[in-house]
Amino acid sequence: MSKHRVIIDCDPGVDDAFALALALSAPEQIEVLGLTCVAGNVSLAATERNARRLCELLGSRVPVFAGCARPILRPEGEFADVHGTDGLGDIGLPEPTLPLQSQHAVSFMIETVMTAPEKTVTLCCIGPMTNLALAIVMEPRLAPRLRELVFMGGAAFRMARYRTAEFNFWTDPQAAHIVLSAGIPQTMLGLDATYQAHVGDEVFAAMDGLTSKAGRALAAMLRLYAGRDPKLHDICATAFLLAPDLFDGVDVHLAVEHQSELTRGQCVARATPMQLEGYRTNTRVITEVDSAGLFRLMLDRFARL
Repeated sequence: MSKHRVIIDCDPGVDDAFALALALSAPEQIEVLGLTCVAGNVSLAATERNARRLCELLGSRVPVFAGCARPILRPEGEFADVHGTDGLGDIGLPEPTLPLQSQHAVSFMIETVMTAPEKTVTLCCIGPMTNLALAIVMEPRLAPRLRELVFMGGAAFRMARYRTAEFNFWTDPQAAHIVLSAGIPQTMLGLDATYQAHVGDEVFAAMDGLTSKAGRALAAMLRLYAGRDPKLHDICATAFLLAPDLFDGVDVHLAVEHQSELTRGQCVARATPMQLEGYRTNTRVITEVDSAGLFRLMLDRFARL
C-alpha cells in the first residue's frame, strides 16, 4: 500500500498519546501533515497544549492547530476524567516550546485537502468529529477529495459501558451525523474493536522495560489511565493505517442518533440483507482485532522511540 498522508484530528488524552506515538514512529508508512485539536477528553486549551507536549516528547515538529472549543449544538463539552487533571496522566510533562499554529484547524483541513492532489489525504479522527464536520459544511468539495476517513468512535453492535453511547459520538452526535452522511470512504474503529485492545500484565511489563524518555513517559501515563480504563481505544485507528491485516470487519449502513437525548450518540448499523433494504453500505465497521498482534506492533515501534 502507498504511504499514507494523514491529518490526525485528536483530543489528547492518554490513548491519543499512544495513537500519536505509533503514527509518528512510522514515518516510512505515515506522513503526518498536521495535528488538529478539538475539545473532547479535556478542554481545547488542554488538547492543543498536550499535542505540542507530545510532539516534543516524541521528537517531532509536526504542526499543531487548535480547532473547535465546543460541540456544534452544546455550549460546552463534558470532559472525561480517566486521563488525569491535565489529560496526560499528570506525569509532569514540561510546558511545550513548539508553537501553536495561528491558522484554525478547520481552515488547515480545508486548505490541505483542497490543494493536495485528489484522493491523496487521509483523515484520522480519534476525538469528537466537530472539526471535520465544520470543514465539510464550509467546503462541500472536501469530502469527495479525501482518500479515506479512519476514525475511532461509536459502537455498532454493542453498548457503551459508562454512557448510552461511545464518548466521541456522545460528545458531538451532530458532528458525527454530518461526517457519516458525507459519502467519504470510511472505516470505523469503535467499541466493537477497541474493547479488544485490553492492556494485560505482559503489556505493562514490556512498557515498563522501555528505556527511552518517551517510552518511560508513555509507561507512566498507561499506569494512571489503565487503572480506570484498561483499553487503548485510539491506537486502533493509527494501527489500522499501519497494519490493516490485524483487523477484520463488516460493511454496513451506519447512522448515528443526533436528535434524541434519550439515545444521544447511539449508532444504528444495518448489516443484514433485510436491514439493508433501501440503504447502501457506507462504513466498514471493524469487529475483530488481533490484539496480540496489535500490541506486538505497538511495543516494537515504541522500542525504537
